[in-house]
Amino acid sequence: MFDRIAPVYDAMNRLMSGGLDQRWRRITAEAAVRPGDRVLDACCGTGDLALSALAAGGQVTGLDFSERMLDRAVRKSDAIEWKRGDALELPFADESFDTVTVGFGVRNLEDLGRGLGEFRRVLRTGGRLAVLEITQPRGVLAPFFRLWFDGLVPLAGRLLPGGSAYTYLPASVRRFPGPAELAELMRRSRFEPVAYRLFAGGIVALHVGEAR
Repeated sequence: MFDRIAPVYDAMNRLMSGGLDQRWRRITAEAAVRPGDRVLDACCGTGDLALSALAAGGQVTGLDFSERMLDRAVRKSDAIEWKRGDALELPFADESFDTVTVGFGVRNLEDLGRGLGEFRRVLRTGGRLAVLEITQPRGVLAPFFRLWFDGLVPLAGRLLPGGSAYTYLPASVRRFPGPAELAELMRRSRFEPVAYRLFAGGIVALHVGEAR
């Protein structure tokens, strides 16, 4: 599926976010990456968050299991090490990184707890995990969210070559833990403290936790 959506992935990200997704990635990198950090951008897709981590001063490795996504990432920078691999079985030694970032990827993991455990394993104690993800807003924006993600986004996907796979998006968001629940899951995976902030009226959440 991710190979199929690779050609339209960047365009759909801009469309779904009203062009704000790049700003959210920049904020994510600035919240977690320190100059000189060894950074793993897991589920890196076409590489936009990895590029933000590079701009923040990191020595970045981008990892994804989709070959077509990585083909597009490679074209964006040769200053990043791009690697194909599974976030549930990271091909790195323990404590290999100072920072792990994940942008719009953890909700697609088959086993979220296992993924968080792998991120903790490859982080040094005191390192940081930053997770940027879509979430379900409550309150006045909830009806708009349902209209946008349950109706308009899948429709737009069907109009783009390869974009029909975007019909999976509403279901993947609905089954994903809310911000408080995700923070608790991170704590159970040995991240403490964990803080989060919401963007776009609660449609997107950024969680940052420290490996302990």
